[in-house]
Amino acid sequence: MIALDRYLPVWTFDLPALGLVGRGLVFGGAALVLWPIVQFLLAGTGVVPFTPAHTLVTGGLYRFSRNPMYLGLSLMLLGGALIAGSLGALLPVPLFPWVIRKRFIEGEERFLEAAFGDDYLEYKCRVRRWL
Repeated sequence: MIALDRYLPVWTFDLPALGLVGRGLVFGGAALVLWPIVQFLLAGTGVVPFTPAHTLVTGGLYRFSRNPMYLGLSLMLLGGALIAGSLGALLPVPLFPWVIRKRFIEGEERFLEAAFGDDYLEYKCRVRRWL
């Protein structure tokens, strides 16, 4: 994102309101990343993808999204692009969720289904992947 902003800005915009929105997205996204980490630690289960999961966390933010940490990272990326103020910086934003889904989420879903069986399948039916 930084390289695209610097070397391929395409179109730049200097709108202070977008910078404020971007900062809000960065801070809000960080909260979406940190809160679930605390939930995992309190539940005594692994935080790092594909490490052993001892508990299926379904409360807190996990009542609304199966992947609030990845959602938070996506919001932080969008916020950073708005702060940077160029179309080039926005280019990776729609690609990021796709890469995360393919690289991590799909494998994690298989991992959790194997670890928690019907409990995870029921949770998966009840709560959406992103929002």
